[in-house]
Amino acid sequence: MHNGTAATRLVVMDVDSTFITGEVVEMLAAHAGSEALVTGITERAMRGEIDFAQSLHERVATLAGLPVAVFDDVLAEVELTPGAAELVTELQDRGWPVGLVSGGFVEVARPLAARLGITRVHANRLEVRDGRLTGRVDGPVVDRAAKAATLAAWAAELGLPMERTIAIGDGANDLDMLAAAATGIAFNAKPVVAQAADHAVAGRLDAVLALAPFAA
Repeated sequence: MHNGTAATRLVVMDVDSTFITGEVVEMLAAHAGSEALVTGITERAMRGEIDFAQSLHERVATLAGLPVAVFDDVLAEVELTPGAAELVTELQDRGWPVGLVSGGFVEVARPLAARLGITRVHANRLEVRDGRLTGRVDGPVVDRAAKAATLAAWAAELGLPMERTIAIGDGANDLDMLAAAATGIAFNAKPVVAQAADHAVAGRLDAVLALAPFAA
């Protein structure tokens, strides 16, 4: 159990392939029949081979015509990463704020977060017209720069200095956020991300609790 000595820290996590096991855009694509195409684009983006915003627009374009009910279908399919719920419970017990920031979609991330009592969520929004997805993103894309900016904004709102921030992510679009945080943790990450982070963890998400920032 926590001994009460650790100073409060803000913990911000990526969602797709970090907080949950899959990629929501691929799950949506499975309903649109474009999963193979979208998976290939995701892989290239995660390795940093193509610009994230470009890759997002390409993938979202394949979702045009899907009914909004697809969000409920995908939410039912989403699986939390082993240890994710346990990590959130422990952080909430400590009174540490938790945020989710995602290059995925707020339509799935926000209700998922709400189930776990997480109120800080920032993700892309999909444009909807007449009850169907248009194949476009509504508003600015949440890319690697936006993720880092969100981390800093939340810390400022909470009155926490950046040296009391922890970020956890797996893909190239998490690199700026991992660099901006006092502690950047790569989780089940691509090699380029694992090399750039302060720590690399695989397996269960709550394994991060063994790292120094969570104990000191």
